[in-house]
Amino acid sequence: MAKINWKAAVCGAAAGAANGLFGAGGGMLLVPLLKRQKLLEDRELFASAIAVMLPISLVSFLVYYLRGAVNLSAAWPYLLGGLVGGLLGGVFYRKIPTTFLHKALGIFILWGGVRLLL
Repeated sequence: MAKINWKAAVCGAAAGAANGLFGAGGGMLLVPLLKRQKLLEDRELFASAIAVMLPISLVSFLVYYLRGAVNLSAAWPYLLGGLVGGLLGGVFYRKIPTTFLHKALGIFILWGGVRLLL
């Protein structure tokens, strides 16, 4: 039987809880937590956070949907743009310096925090 990495499980639980409670934020929590563990290179860090967030987001979506909290007609128009943006981000990801990615993530976190506080 494989040994459980409890630190990783707790980090995943925190990301899942943020995603479930707020509908977002799990990735913003997960990237710094993964970085703190020092298990991944910077390039792997962002991609791995996305890989973890996909199933977490699907679970959150299912819970919201089953409780009648999802308005698919309002969400649907954003899907095409989100898919194109995700594709472009994935394609250009290797061409963007990791220092820029870290700073951009920090700016998004600060912007979101200030927006919510005000």
